[in-house]
Amino acid sequence: MTRNVLITGGGTGIGRATAQHFAERGDTVFVTGRRREPLDRLAKEAGVHALVCDHTEPAALTALLGGLPDRIDLLVNNAGGNTDLDSDLDSDPEADGERALASFARAFRANLDANLLTAALTTRALDERLAAGGAVVHIGSIAAEQGGSYGAAKAGLTTWNLGLARELGPRDITANVVAPGYITDTDFFRDRLPDERREQLIAATATGRAGSPADIAGTVAFLASPAARHITGQVLHVNGGARGTR
Repeated sequence: MTRNVLITGGGTGIGRATAQHFAERGDTVFVTGRRREPLDRLAKEAGVHALVCDHTEPAALTALLGGLPDRIDLLVNNAGGNTDLDSDLDSDPEADGERALASFARAFRANLDANLLTAALTTRALDERLAAGGAVVHIGSIAAEQGGSYGAAKAGLTTWNLGLARELGPRDITANVVAPGYITDTDFFRDRLPDERREQLIAATATGRAGSPADIAGTVAFLASPAARHITGQVLHVNGGARGTR
């Protein structure tokens, strides 16, 4: 049966690979993002439906509903990223306390909005359209175990998902988090990752390689498959062994 799939932040990187994966398998795929150009390019290449949306804005989400079907079988909350890389956090050592704190607060809230609020708002907006037998998958991060405001946002996402899984379970809907480690071919580092740091991230893995967007797309596909119907409320780490669990 053809499924209706919505992938937020789907124009590049992990979202793009996930959209291509499901489109190639015949599903009807909707992708959203804030930039029109990469969305239109993906729509042309993969035959997906592209919709511009800022998932931090309730009004934008309300408008988005008009372009979506009444039934959503898979929601992938992928919108986000480390907003510290675009932050205006005041680094002036002579800045007064209030100005420095205000800048810190803006930067911290930006990560919470981009990575936690987007998932919560989007899932809430689509609640009545989430179909029985379906799945919600959030894209988390290895950073949830490492600190920082970005990590705090991703850690909050995993905790919030525990309650969501309990809410959706009686409706035969699963809810899980995929937590990637270092993934190449994304816009995450804004093309500013030093070669030395990249080598360190790869060296930290047990597999000896960086992850790819296809690695994450395949994991999302598994969680959305019949084989994963009894998996919910979980975090599935995809980091090549860079950080293990027991």
